[in-house]
Amino acid sequence: MFPFAPSAPRRRRVRFRPAGAAALALGLAAVTGCSGGGSGSSDDTVKIGLVASLSGTYEPVGTELRDGFKLYLDTHGNKLGGRKVELIVADEGDGPPTAVPAATKLVKKDKVDVLTGLVGGGSVNAVLPLTQQAKIPFLGSNARPPVKDIEYVWTTSFLSDEPGKAIAPYIKDKVDGPVYAIGPDYQGGHDELRGFTEEFERVKGKLANPDGKTTWTPFPKTTNFMPYFAEIAKTDAKAVYCFYAGKAAIDFAKQYAQSDIADLPLYTAFVTEGSVLQAQGPAAKDIYSVLNYAADLDNEANRKFAADWTAEHDTQPTTYAMASYDAAAVLDKAIADAAKDGDVTSQTINKAIAGLGQIDSPRGAWEFGDKAHSPVQTWYLRQVRPDGSKLANVMVQDLATLGS
Repeated sequence: MFPFAPSAPRRRRVRFRPAGAAALALGLAAVTGCSGGGSGSSDDTVKIGLVASLSGTYEPVGTELRDGFKLYLDTHGNKLGGRKVELIVADEGDGPPTAVPAATKLVKKDKVDVLTGLVGGGSVNAVLPLTQQAKIPFLGSNARPPVKDIEYVWTTSFLSDEPGKAIAPYIKDKVDGPVYAIGPDYQGGHDELRGFTEEFERVKGKLANPDGKTTWTPFPKTTNFMPYFAEIAKTDAKAVYCFYAGKAAIDFAKQYAQSDIADLPLYTAFVTEGSVLQAQGPAAKDIYSVLNYAADLDNEANRKFAADWTAEHDTQPTTYAMASYDAAAVLDKAIADAAKDGDVTSQTINKAIAGLGQIDSPRGAWEFGDKAHSPVQTWYLRQVRPDGSKLANVMVQDLATLGS
């Protein structure tokens, strides 16, 4: 079902080390985890593993996942649920070939109590067998594909097909004619574009692509999009919808503004989100995007989050940072609840996550759905507009409430 509706504490630096560092666990003793669950952390310490792309195409995304989680720790005394936290960060790179070894080390050698992060849907699918076998909760903080066994799987972000589903009816109403769909050829791109094309077809929209199917660009090697734009110019497209992120989003937006189709409205998921906006410069002006967060949302949680973020980074906060910040907030509540009931283990933390109600978030209040363990949340339409001397993603309107 997809109902569419109109619509600070003293800061202390978190103890933070990369997964490859030869640091020893606290105490150098024969420790047994936060409560004897087989972890390598001490009795009053929770060990969190965070895997994100700190190199490769999605480095801008992964960096913000890391920094969003770290910001929550910095502003909460480096504690979650009253327990000290040891955060171990590993590099996901461009997908499973790097993500799996990184996650394997965190689970089997570092013996983390919880795993979080992961930028790519392909990485998620490749890592899940590891966490499920170990019965460790995976709390993803970026787009996630649907999975069958969700007992130990949660996401504070969204399911990968939801952005396109949220914006497709709006585009159908606003664009008088066919729309060209284009995206990167890998699992995350397939999920993102499938959400748009299926919903666009449901509301009687027509694709301008000659074969009626999405055009795929090789990932991650595509850096020159001009040949694709030349092909779009040969069609009767009245607008373009795409999904790109990270470095690919910079190339896409800059080249789009210089192409023969620059006058076609550009609707996107993620193309202007994060540090890429500054790199895109004037080329990003007027681009529309669909997202579950906008930095100018007016609520108490967002005012605090945005102020804390800009104090450290001097940039607008992003959905990537927000979702990872929320992952830490979820663990804060879950670990506290688990401690009230007795031992704090991976299993009791997972059980406590399942019992959480509404989460007070910078995006607005949300809660986990029962079917997919993903947020039931509001989606927003944004447009890049001048905000003082800079360009910013400005919230235009609510689009939809999705989640399951």
